[in-house]
Amino acid sequence: MTRLALDPARVALEMAEFSRRMARAAEQLATMDVRGEGCSARREMFRVDKTVLWRYAPTAPDAGLAPVVICYALVNRPYMLDLQPDRSLIRGLLARGLDVWLVDWGYPDAGDSSLSLDDYVNRYLGACIDRVRAERGVDAVNLLGVCQGGTMSICHAALHPARVRNIVTMVTPVDFATPENLLAKWARKLDADGLVEALGNVPGELLNAAFVALMPLRLTVRKYAGLADIAEDRAALENFLRMERWIQDSPDQAGRAFREFVHAFFRENRLVRGGLEIGGRAVDPRRIECPVLNVYASQDHLVPPSASKALAGLTGSRDYTPFEFDGGHIGIYVSRSAQELLPRTIADWLAPR
Repeated sequence: MTRLALDPARVALEMAEFSRRMARAAEQLATMDVRGEGCSARREMFRVDKTVLWRYAPTAPDAGLAPVVICYALVNRPYMLDLQPDRSLIRGLLARGLDVWLVDWGYPDAGDSSLSLDDYVNRYLGACIDRVRAERGVDAVNLLGVCQGGTMSICHAALHPARVRNIVTMVTPVDFATPENLLAKWARKLDADGLVEALGNVPGELLNAAFVALMPLRLTVRKYAGLADIAEDRAALENFLRMERWIQDSPDQAGRAFREFVHAFFRENRLVRGGLEIGGRAVDPRRIECPVLNVYASQDHLVPPSASKALAGLTGSRDYTPFEFDGGHIGIYVSRSAQELLPRTIADWLAPR
């Protein structure tokens, strides 16, 4: 067996250079300020409790399509979709003449621990959609659901099909029992009842730790060691810092809604198995007869493609379009390859519908 011969002097020099570059990266990061929630102009149009409805300022001639209402997940903040000028799904949609609105759930506090899925799926999301319909004078909107927000959008469309003209789901979990779904396996073992009874709300930091634990080497050691490679690239460091800020900006989860989601979706998988109820009403995806565009990511470690592909045949729609993006759960929004591809795909799909 051949042994590798290491030159101690060379190793020492390389380690010293790595330390120097890491120190330089830290020095640069300390001078940066990337606060702010998105880069595109917008204004508040409606507020109910902590939920805010934003409308983005147009940047191109109106394409003449129904307004697009984005429903983000309850976890993390939606400015991932508008992170910076050259990495923004929202800017891409605006550039194609779409009228873009965003449902922002805000930051639940102790007084929100009793909020239920009914509050989010029916009351808050419904009120926002109704405001858009009234403002624009339309019967139905294009509903774009992101991750967990896509699951909630499917539920809303099933309960209120007349409000939704088309539905677009992005990296959306539908089947919570596929073998590759590591997050679902973790959630099924979580004592959600005990956690909520003890804390009221579920801390965002706890969920962040769970996400990191799914791929610890990639999401810790490799990521931070990579700072040495960009120590002299201020733009790249700012990109890194914006991402880190977003990752750590995790709202607490309203206790009751969290517990209901874990039981109904992660443990009992009721969206695909049947028997799902929200607000005392049966959620039957077959009531969704509008066109469906299902966008998923081939390398997604949080929502594996198999979890999203289960939407095929689940609804009553005769116009179902799958679209696979070559990337991961976050790369689908911030990677360079996504910046033109995803907005164009969505806009082109909506145009004839």
